[in-house]
Amino acid sequence: MFDGHVVTLLDAAVSLVNALTDGARQGRPYTAPRGEQLPRAVHEALPPTPHRSAVEPEHATYLVRTAQQMRAVFEAVDNNHIDQAAQLVNALLRTTGARPQLDSVDGEPWQVHFHGSDDSLSVGWSAGCATALALAIGSTLAGRLGVCTAPHCDRVYVDGSRNAVRHFCSTACRSRVKAAAFRARKASQN
Repeated sequence: MFDGHVVTLLDAAVSLVNALTDGARQGRPYTAPRGEQLPRAVHEALPPTPHRSAVEPEHATYLVRTAQQMRAVFEAVDNNHIDQAAQLVNALLRTTGARPQLDSVDGEPWQVHFHGSDDSLSVGWSAGCATALALAIGSTLAGRLGVCTAPHCDRVYVDGSRNAVRHFCSTACRSRVKAAAFRARKASQN
């Protein structure tokens, strides 16, 4: 399926979208962090790195805009509007100046990483996530991007299952839907 670096970037895209965009989560309304809570939310949404300290507010604000754009990509793919998703990703690639680069990682062979035009935290992550979405949409794996089908939940996911059957953002949503179906069957039997 996806290589390790692309998986990391797709996971970051999912985490940013789910943490930084308003909507519904696991049956309840979800309001994304704002103000003073926003930099910490971004810090927690991104994969941990030994080099990153606190996230600056301007980078957090930039990543909110990126998350909103990436949400639109997931929704377009989920609605089978692949052309629209591609246009949205192309816009993200252009605005971030996404470019591949070979990077050396201690103890490992050279790896292709994706950088932005200025390699700041916000532009760098935005460019990397946009590139990972482009790699998914530009392959047979576009259908692996999804929006939770549980009632009152619009969180996104990347389906890493072997047979591409995932429909929920989390086990909590899957359990919630199964429990509701069980209760409905029991009620209809009475």
